[in-house]
Amino acid sequence: MTAGVADAGSRTPQPDISGTVPLPERIAVVVFVAAPIIGVLGAIPFLWGWGIGWTDVAIFAFLYPINAIGITVGYHRHFTHGGFKAKRWLRIALAILGGQAMQGSVIRWVADHRRHHKYADQEGDPHSPWAYGPGVWGLTKGLYHAHMGWLFSKDRTSRSKYAPDLLKDKDIRFLSLDPVYAVIVLSTFLVPMGLGALLTFSWHGALTALFWAGLMRVFAGEHITFSINSICHVFGREDFKTRDKARNVWWLAIPSFGESWHNLHHADPTCARHGVLRGQIDISARVIWVFERLGWVWDVRWPDHERLATRRVPRGPRGESAADTVSS
Repeated sequence: MTAGVADAGSRTPQPDISGTVPLPERIAVVVFVAAPIIGVLGAIPFLWGWGIGWTDVAIFAFLYPINAIGITVGYHRHFTHGGFKAKRWLRIALAILGGQAMQGSVIRWVADHRRHHKYADQEGDPHSPWAYGPGVWGLTKGLYHAHMGWLFSKDRTSRSKYAPDLLKDKDIRFLSLDPVYAVIVLSTFLVPMGLGALLTFSWHGALTALFWAGLMRVFAGEHITFSINSICHVFGREDFKTRDKARNVWWLAIPSFGESWHNLHHADPTCARHGVLRGQIDISARVIWVFERLGWVWDVRWPDHERLATRRVPRGPRGESAADTVSS
């Protein structure tokens, strides 16, 4: 479901912004962004003194994909763009797992992202790296703004305008309540600590798991997502025509679970697969495919290759497009 679809049911135009973000919520955003960074900085001397064990690696490797799927498959491709329909229990699970990534409640995330698509790289886009112009200094400021600076904005995206469907869903509305979301965030640290303690029978194991499978995992997940907003709107390859500067960045494909095939996503936002060309690994699309085979999801919007063919960008003798030259 895109921003335009979200607006369709409203006869009277609503403002994009619904007041300012409350102070407690702004403080929470600072904590959500700063805590993983501080944790990573603290993990450096921690690594030098105590090291990292295979248990920590295993817990990280178990939890990172689960929360990544919560964001990419749940928050993004399902709740924001309606790339497929899902059973109720799976919707709830995806909302919880996405919430554990500490990128905000599902309703807030969806509202911001739908506004981004409505104004992509134009005035009104909450996180365009081109907000300060194309010069070196402008892009430097813009990349920071798109990566994480925009999170500290006082403007609050109107949820009634951009996420009316989710506001009507009692399960999603409940999971987006501040006290409930706080419990979800707390669980993102208690789960790795508990696993570390159970697997090593020690407080030391709980503490190392908190660092590596808790703070480090959240840090990695946040900044991979942030990189889609920043890097993938400046650098990379354009394979499909869009009205913005969304690009494909191949080296982010695996850690982002296919989200960095961002150019196709902006060319066809509701498509459940972002990596549609040969060799483009899209783990999220494969997960959706498995869910479909299991009967957990249906009405999946797989690529329409005939339609996509009309949007392909003509390439030069070396495989480059004019837009690639400008953006990289």
